[in-house]
Amino acid sequence: MHDSYEAVTSGETVELGSCEVTREEIRSFAQRYDPQEFHLEDDPDGPFGGLVASGWHTVALSMRLLVEGYLEEATTAGSPGLEGLRWQEPVRPGDELTATLTLGEKEPWDERRGLVHHELETDNQHGTRVLWVDALTLYPRES
Repeated sequence: MHDSYEAVTSGETVELGSCEVTREEIRSFAQRYDPQEFHLEDDPDGPFGGLVASGWHTVALSMRLLVEGYLEEATTAGSPGLEGLRWQEPVRPGDELTATLTLGEKEPWDERRGLVHHELETDNQHGTRVLWVDALTLYPRES
């Protein structure tokens, strides 16, 4: 696994795993963090034609897959933020989400750390992209 900035190879892809999204999880997350009606009620006449997950819930699920599928083994030094975030399609109850990480452009950050763009893509069971994130991740540099 990647234990330094120098060990990261731009263009490398890592399959992060999958998770199922349940109706109960959608509502629970929404009640606590994003209590908009279309995240709480299954209204066929609503803007999405039924219950959909909060985009922030989709990000949280994808982050969990990223941690379990990559970050637990890699040596990183935090993140200064995101360059981009797109919710591309709604996530619905019963969707099976699969996340993939592509290690992108690299640049020195300071004497101790280097910056790597992490392109995180999450698709549903139909192969439809539901989330795209360009996250900035710091790695320690070799001395």
